Amino acid sequence: MQRVTVSLDEDETAAFDAIVVEQGYASRSEAIRDLVRRAVDARRLTSTIDGACVANLSYVYDHHLPTLVRRLTELQHANHDLVVATTHVHLDHDNCLESTMLKGPVAAVRALADGIEATGGVRYTTLNLISAPGSTSSGHKHSPGHTQPLLPNDR
Repeated sequence: MQRVTVSLDEDETAAFDAIVVEQGYASRSEAIRDLVRRAVDARRLTSTIDGACVANLSYVYDHHLPTLVRRLTELQHANHDLVVATTHVHLDHDNCLESTMLKGPVAAVRALADGIEATGGVRYTTLNLISAPGSTSSGHKHSPGHTQPLLPNDR
């Protein structure tokens, strides 16, 4: 591990220390490591279309638009290999929130997110991409033929 020195003014230090305490970090170093990991991962995911990711696509839409719900369902079914789960929430009389968990190649996940965002009636779209575990050379990989053990409720 390498040591890096960072200089902050007093106001920045106080604000950062408040975050460290509020989020329960054991030290400033732990908080800074998380910030660096997020920045590196975000940069990689925005500058490349290679690799795998997990993602959450959240969007609000007007459920009164006649064909919108059907179009959104068709998009998800057409990309069933990427869609892990979708949560649907009724916000009010007119608006619904969907949060769709995705897993797959970065380019394909982005393309699906773009398609949903571009669908008329969809608004307030946010895509959060995260490197998929095992998608980099330092990730955990299973050997051929390896299976996950069953959980007690799966038997």
